Amino acid sequence: MYLNPFLDDLQPYPFERLRALLASATPPSDRAPINLSIGEPRHPTPALITDALVAGLYGLSHYPATAGSDALRQSMSRWLARRFRVAPPDPATQVLPINGSREALFAFAQTVVDPRGDALVVCPNPFYQIYEGAAILAGARPFFVDQQPERDFRCDWRAVPEAVWRRTQLLFVCTPANPTGAVMDLAEWQTLFELSQRHGFVIASDECYSEIYDDEDAPPLGGLQAAAQSGNASWRNLVVFSSLSKRSNVPGMRSGLVAGDAGLLKRFLLYRTYHGSAMSPSVQAASVAAWNDERHVEENREKYIAKFAQITPMLQEVLDVQLPDAAFY
Repeated sequence: MYLNPFLDDLQPYPFERLRALLASATPPSDRAPINLSIGEPRHPTPALITDALVAGLYGLSHYPATAGSDALRQSMSRWLARRFRVAPPDPATQVLPINGSREALFAFAQTVVDPRGDALVVCPNPFYQIYEGAAILAGARPFFVDQQPERDFRCDWRAVPEAVWRRTQLLFVCTPANPTGAVMDLAEWQTLFELSQRHGFVIASDECYSEIYDDEDAPPLGGLQAAAQSGNASWRNLVVFSSLSKRSNVPGMRSGLVAGDAGLLKRFLLYRTYHGSAMSPSVQAASVAAWNDERHVEENREKYIAKFAQITPMLQEVLDVQLPDAAFY
């Protein structure tokens, strides 16, 4: 029997391992357990999204296009332009729907990495385990850059040896970071753009927590925004991933977007047509409603702010706790 040997290099997926560890645990009968095992929203899904999902069920009799509907791509393009104050990405070439950020982050590595050689995929540490698994199964090796407490949990990219950057084909970043909540500023982005231009690697920015923050006047900077401000209006060698899961409280819907370099997305779409990753028509209809509306997102942030205000003083009595730049960790 022949099996992919790279599978032997994968670590057990953390949430599956945690489920096994907790299987025999019995919480006190007089208390309801608080599940902190996974970053899952606890707020209800807005009615405008569920209503659109139900209304879109008529589309189940049709095969959906992998590229999604024109209406969906246009709604995502408009949202990116509004949120990050950039020129609207071309809906035909610079935006694609994805079935949640996890599957797309993994699949994207398979389209970027050339396994013939000694390819590296650079990742922040601590990290979302998909980055590691995506690198390994693409035939590359992960290289981890610590998010250092003394740097407010930011990576020191300049400390990475040049020999590593020369072998790097893909860099994963996460901003706001999971699990530190740190947000990359323009100077950090510009360091990465300079390194990417010098060495030719692709930057994949995981931004699924970008809509959870506490200052309406200072939303977290995004990759497309940072690139445009740095003179890279075509977003060459850059793609960003976003998701409705946290923004709109729909993790079960598995809906998000990837946007950026048109050449990379053309190749990614080719991969996805074989991968069988088209989004359900009903989910597309619900996603259009979600991307087009900001009021429910603002209300969502208000709920998180209220929770942080309540729990932070309690935790600070027993732990060294500070509010994150963004996200809900």
